[in-house]
Amino acid sequence: MIGAICALVACDKLLDTTSEVAISSSSVFQSPSRIEGLVNGAYKSLKSANLYSGRLLMYGDLRGEEFVCRTENALAGGYVWANDVTNLLGEVNQTWAQLYRVINNANVLIDGLEKSNGVISDELKRNYLGEARFIRALSYFNLVTIYGRPYVENQGADKAIPLRLLPEVSSSNNDLARSTVKDVYDQVLADLDYAEANLPTAYPSNLLNTTRAHRNTAIALKTRVYLNKGDFANVRAEAGKIVSQGGAPFAATSGVPHKLEANIATLFSIDYTTAESIFSMPMTVVDPPSGSALTNVYYYAPDFALNIADGGIVAEPSWPATDSRRQFVFNNSGLNLSLLAKYLKRNPNIDYVPVIRYAEVLLNYAEAEARGGNLSNAVALLKAIRNRSDAAYAFPEHALSSSEIVNTIRTERRIELLGEGFRANDILRDLLVFPDKPSLSSYTARVVRPADNGYVFPLPNDEILTNKRLLD
Repeated sequence: MIGAICALVACDKLLDTTSEVAISSSSVFQSPSRIEGLVNGAYKSLKSANLYSGRLLMYGDLRGEEFVCRTENALAGGYVWANDVTNLLGEVNQTWAQLYRVINNANVLIDGLEKSNGVISDELKRNYLGEARFIRALSYFNLVTIYGRPYVENQGADKAIPLRLLPEVSSSNNDLARSTVKDVYDQVLADLDYAEANLPTAYPSNLLNTTRAHRNTAIALKTRVYLNKGDFANVRAEAGKIVSQGGAPFAATSGVPHKLEANIATLFSIDYTTAESIFSMPMTVVDPPSGSALTNVYYYAPDFALNIADGGIVAEPSWPATDSRRQFVFNNSGLNLSLLAKYLKRNPNIDYVPVIRYAEVLLNYAEAEARGGNLSNAVALLKAIRNRSDAAYAFPEHALSSSEIVNTIRTERRIELLGEGFRANDILRDLLVFPDKPSLSSYTARVVRPADNGYVFPLPNDEILTNKRLLD
């Protein structure tokens, strides 16, 4: 049964995954344990240094206005922070390559499971297929939002990235033209619809419910995807499946009982597997993050400090000192800097890396309601987020008006999701400007407008050299 499976890296057995060299062997799908190894390996490939060990979150935040660059360490994302990326940059090439490795792992798993009969139960097979398609959807969503033009710019008509849906075991199919932004979004949503229908509703432990995809995980990610499309009606429809109606306290009424944790600090220090943590990358002593951990980049050996100047969220006047989320802004007197203090585990670096939280779902829902839905529900959802961390805070009346509430929600997202990788995408999906920001190093940030080169990551040089149809 699916519930008997250990969570990713929760037991030593899961470190023994089938190698990528061997995945083309048909014998892999004749053994339940080897199939399980491929599933675990697909999740583990998301934990690459260039993805959810932390760098994917960094790249999502550094392009915005919340951080200043402190060091000359180009390998830590300095050029990304400066919005000065080229197709030769390691971050551009390595992020692309690793996301396609994850996608290929998922494609191998999907293909092998669909051809396999009688090795595992039909229920477990459907569960595994749902997990594989969730992983593929998450990876393609990252690719299309990093390297593709924003959906709202031309309703998805622009060319984006190659859409690879078959397992690649050689270079024979390497030459593949780009699909449109819309085609990629359609595939992402088709995968998530399948995942919703076939994933288990819940696992038997909080650890599994946090580190493996279940039904509500797929629904939560759909709220993010539809928000990026500007399809607010479908954000409301999906969020309504996992957010109770009728006002706060909001909670999921089926599947995993998601809700806001009473104290946000718990999520980042005491318990990484609360009902608010819909999907996270687990880190353990035997399987810590690869590359630079977020705790080092932002706190213990900081390459980036928080921007305390006007324009950065730290200086936002509507974020008072009474808000408990201010504890994530640490004033280091020795360095005379304000540092992000969300990720603090060190030696070993075992902070879980958040991918989807229930707070994000509520904010997605609030924004969708504010954009053509129920304004009073948007206000209630917004207040649930703010008052969880600042119970006495009252928004000014004008901040909740129909003409201003979207901007108020934007500000709340910057506070609540600070350091979790959302800022660049929130700028892109509304065709906003990447602003100027101060620097503490020789790097100087560019202001980047939607029509400027570098608004999205360029196509990687490595792919241009190997895929002859990429520029078709």
